[in-house]
Amino acid sequence: MSPQRRFGLRNKIVVVPMGEIDYSLINKLASQLVSYFSVGVDVLQGVKIPHEAFNHQRGQYYSTVILSKLELMKSAPGEKILGLVDDDLYIPSQNFVIGGADPHGKSAVVSLFRLKRENYEMMDEEKLLFSRVLKEALHQLGYLWGFKDCRNPKCVMYVTDNVMEVDRKGTKFCDNCLRRMKVQH
Repeated sequence: MSPQRRFGLRNKIVVVPMGEIDYSLINKLASQLVSYFSVGVDVLQGVKIPHEAFNHQRGQYYSTVILSKLELMKSAPGEKILGLVDDDLYIPSQNFVIGGADPHGKSAVVSLFRLKRENYEMMDEEKLLFSRVLKEALHQLGYLWGFKDCRNPKCVMYVTDNVMEVDRKGTKFCDNCLRRMKVQH
């Protein structure tokens, strides 16, 4: 099945930089998302992270509040909103999250905070960070298109608990995930 048929010709991804973000990374990500999903990708001008999302006790931003603000930016059917932040995110049941997606399939957010501050060792920092951001963006966008968690550690839909697992997984949906999506649509 072609990406256009899988993700729909009328779909579009809107990337929303939130807070202080490196625009060269954002533009590189947008161009990869265009080629990966074969849909239009728009990059909005940066917006502030909602101050009400900040939890002073934790020193982190509540991802659910950010997702609700991103949802308000959606303007057209088929539009998927992807927010990118450089700050640490959480949900109450976890110490941190790398990303999150709206359960209704309209908006997602990815945090660079944990992706860029751990486990660089001797590798090329910029290349490794981009690989991590791409994988997590694909993972969260996968949720928005109806993909579910996968048990295959090489699949982009594999749920990761740490950066080493992000590094090990791939950037593609596995055959089982693609078959499940084909059956659903």
